[in-house]
Amino acid sequence: MRFARYLPLALAFLITGCEQGSDPAEPVKSAESPASATATAGTGMDAIDAESYRPRVKTLASDEFEGRAPFTEGEKKTIEFLREEFAGAGLQPGNGDSWYQEVPLVEITATETSAVFESDVERPLELGEDSVIWTKRVTDEVELSDSEVVFVGYGIVAPEYDWNDYEGLDVAGKTVVMLVNDPGYATQDAKLFNGNAMTYYGRWTYKYEEAARQGAAGAIVIHETGPAGYPFEVVTGGWTGPQFDLVAPDKNFSRPVIEGWINSKLAEEIFASAAITLNDARREALHADFQPRALPLTLSARITNTYRTSTSNNVVGLLPGTDAADEYVIYMAHWDHMGRDPSLEGDQIFNGAVDNATGTAALIEIAEAFATMDPPPRRSIVFAAVTAEESGLLGSRHYGTNPIYPLQQTVAGINMDGLNVHGRTRDVAVVGMGHSELEHYLERAARRQDRTIVAEPTPEKGFFYRSDHFNLAKQGVPVLYAESGFDYRDGGAARGAELAKDWIANRYHKVGDEYREDWDFSGAIEDIQLYYMIGRELAAGDDWPEWFASSEFRAIREASLGATR
Repeated sequence: MRFARYLPLALAFLITGCEQGSDPAEPVKSAESPASATATAGTGMDAIDAESYRPRVKTLASDEFEGRAPFTEGEKKTIEFLREEFAGAGLQPGNGDSWYQEVPLVEITATETSAVFESDVERPLELGEDSVIWTKRVTDEVELSDSEVVFVGYGIVAPEYDWNDYEGLDVAGKTVVMLVNDPGYATQDAKLFNGNAMTYYGRWTYKYEEAARQGAAGAIVIHETGPAGYPFEVVTGGWTGPQFDLVAPDKNFSRPVIEGWINSKLAEEIFASAAITLNDARREALHADFQPRALPLTLSARITNTYRTSTSNNVVGLLPGTDAADEYVIYMAHWDHMGRDPSLEGDQIFNGAVDNATGTAALIEIAEAFATMDPPPRRSIVFAAVTAEESGLLGSRHYGTNPIYPLQQTVAGINMDGLNVHGRTRDVAVVGMGHSELEHYLERAARRQDRTIVAEPTPEKGFFYRSDHFNLAKQGVPVLYAESGFDYRDGGAARGAELAKDWIANRYHKVGDEYREDWDFSGAIEDIQLYYMIGRELAAGDDWPEWFASSEFRAIREASLGATR
């Protein structure tokens, strides 16, 4: 869970208000295991229970597992625990005879960095204050000399929107500077891209990828808190120090030499060299006929690195289907967290109890539920506990580009990242609502729990693109990412906001994310049952949920299925 979603979500619900639905009429069989009309013999629902779930979360979040960082003893203990639990749940190895899918990773640490924009007056970059640069190239040193700088608007090539910021431009050897997010957010025009809701074209990851495809030598994104969705401190904290990436055959030499961020203060100074303002540049970039603008300056930069390669592991289990065993439903959660920081006084372990021992333990609960179904599911169910999410969704990216089971035969995916440990809610929040027909499955399942589904209130922040399911979406597989809402049955939206504030202040990516005996897992159990019901419906039928027509992933899926069928 790389970014904090909870506080804006909770506060938005508190401000706008939530429908105060009545509590379900059916009795609750225990304090933490909500009853359901579907919790009858043969359905598998009874296998999802706090009595088994709680000790699994507690074990994964224990100090013994040392924060579950890749490349550590904590990883060894975690993947062995998952192997044993998957086997005990009734699964079989998910990668041939192995429970593991190796994920080759490289850790790159910049030891010396220098960079300078040159125009009439030399302007050094003040790293850590108004800029952060790095290289993804796996080498001891990279250097960029006198690279011409070009403003390319939003840096987007989107044929379906008839948009090409690189039209007629050759950027080989040049450095491109571009805005974050997309024109829909900037204009709030619902007819432009996806309006206020960020598309993938607005994500910084896409912008570096597109710059590489265009042959740019340098790629710089202008940070602004509103359109980025987080302050510049997130950039300076997250893009400095050791950086992980997947090992690539070309050692990432297809990437730009230099990538980075600059803040709006430095951007103003850069544009001043061309006698325009940042506001002028934004206005120019809002139109499909935008023309790239060469800026009267060059960038020179040099970075020296140390790096090491090693192998982490996705843990994968399979429950084979019956008469449709070559069609797959995949459940995904990341097992990793942030390990140990020896520089801290006192507690040094980032236990990652909510993030994401809760989601990882949920995989085991759902596996047991499917294994006890009678009759068993028609379609096969895949359970993938992926690595290195905290380092950039790397384990899921490796699976997405090296799938064990063909993605054109993968019906849908469900991702679980950070479950509710504070009790039951009246609502379910859909991250990225409006993407696929899986929302209909969710709505049907939620109705059986007397719950409503609501859209996340901050779609402009692009949270849909920030967790592991996204790497399946990029390959065309319809995916669902939902969370407990914040309208608690005990305390309402006000309590939800209070809990979210505490999470951000004391626990998110901190040593305070520790297991607690007083946690109320009834909300988590209800959500796990919800995800199980969705998968059970998918696995029992022969429908293939589709992306909605407005989704940028629809064409990828259609091409994939068309080639197969």
